[in-house]
Amino acid sequence: MAYTADKPKLAESSDELRARIPGWGVDLDPMDRPSVPKERFDPTLNGAHWEFPERQPEKGPRERSIEHKFLTPVFGTSCPPRGLSGIIRRYSYRTYSEGRAAHWLLLLAADRVDAVESTFASFLTRRPDNPITETGVLSEFTHHGLPSRLHGKRVDRVHHLLDPVLVAAPWVLAAGAAYLALRRVVGHRQN
Repeated sequence: MAYTADKPKLAESSDELRARIPGWGVDLDPMDRPSVPKERFDPTLNGAHWEFPERQPEKGPRERSIEHKFLTPVFGTSCPPRGLSGIIRRYSYRTYSEGRAAHWLLLLAADRVDAVESTFASFLTRRPDNPITETGVLSEFTHHGLPSRLHGKRVDRVHHLLDPVLVAAPWVLAAGAAYLALRRVVGHRQN
C-alpha cells in the first residue's frame, strides 16, 4: 500500500476482533489461562525433589573458585588440567577471585600454554602437527590468495603483513631453540 494523505484505519477493538477471528482473546481472562497458577509466587514451592542434589564423585582434585565453599555438585571431567597449563589454572583458581582480571588473564595464558604443550606433544606421536597444511598457507598459492588480498574490499587488509609473522614466528623460534639445544648437546659430547 502506498503512503497517502488519508488518515490510516484505526486498530479494531477487542469485540470486533473476537467477532471476526474465532478464538481471539481466549487468554484475556486470567481465570481462563492455563499458566496462571504458575504465575503465582509460592515461596514453599520450588519444584525440587531433593534438599541438596546428589554430588558427582570427585576422582581427582578439581579447580574451584575461592568464592565457593565447595565444588559444584556436577562438574566437567572431559579435560582435566594437566602439565604447566594445569598448574597455571590451579594457581589462578586458588589465588584470585573470579571478579579479578588476574584470574581471567591467567586462564587465558593457560590456554595459550596448553596450545603450545599440545603442539609439542604432537611431535611425540606418529602424526605430528604440520604447520604448513594446518595454517592454510598453501592455499594462498593454489586458490588465488594473493589476488584476493590485493583486490577488493577486504576488512582485514590492515594486518596482512602481520599474519605471517604471528603464524610463523612461534615455529621459527621453536626451530631455533631446538637447533641451539642440539648444538649444545653435540658440543658437550665432542669435548
